[in-house]
Amino acid sequence: MEQGSPGARAPGAGRRPHRRDPLALADAEGLDAVSMRRIATELASGTASLYRYVADRGELLDLMIDAAQAEIAPPALTGDARTDLAAVAHHFRDLLLRHRWLGPELSGRPALGPNALRRFDIAMAAALQSTDDITLAANIVDTVLAYVAGAVVQELAELRAQRRTGLTEEQWRAAVGPYLRSAIATGDYPHLARRIRDAEDLTPDQTFAFGLSCVLEGVLATAQRRTETG
Repeated sequence: MEQGSPGARAPGAGRRPHRRDPLALADAEGLDAVSMRRIATELASGTASLYRYVADRGELLDLMIDAAQAEIAPPALTGDARTDLAAVAHHFRDLLLRHRWLGPELSGRPALGPNALRRFDIAMAAALQSTDDITLAANIVDTVLAYVAGAVVQELAELRAQRRTGLTEEQWRAAVGPYLRSAIATGDYPHLARRIRDAEDLTPDQTFAFGLSCVLEGVLATAQRRTETG
């Protein structure tokens, strides 16, 4: 059949276009890409039809936030507060790294969907293994999750900087090396000089684990003191 004749088909004609659900779209292009019109297009549905299921973009975001928290199964509790709080922290970190748009949304609005409530309830159960004080347990959970959120913000900022500059960690260090060497040569920054010369560089996982260990030691020691003093 000749190209251009009525029966001719363009390459790929008849294939179903690749469609992404809202989570996949947000992961690929960021949350700003998620609009009612765009989701309707991705699902090959009319925008009016989509409004039969969700009232507006705000409700859509609420559903996305809760669905994201169900993608990774929450940890099973072992009965040891430190072990279980660490598992809760790693689970939360995995969620935030998997869906990089999720952290700001969780910090900006309360997550009240069933999966979010289940995740929080498990975290509370872990904390209550160290204290009977429900207020203290809630503060422990808030402190641990706040550490995770802050650590992930820093980790993702470094990844964005790498993408923006196009430089790997090694390339960036090579680029700023001459400046740092000249700064150190002044003798004004002895601790920085020692850090660069002698300190071990940790991976993101090692850095996270060290910070988490410090946080857990602090909150669990506080819980123990509160218990002992009544």
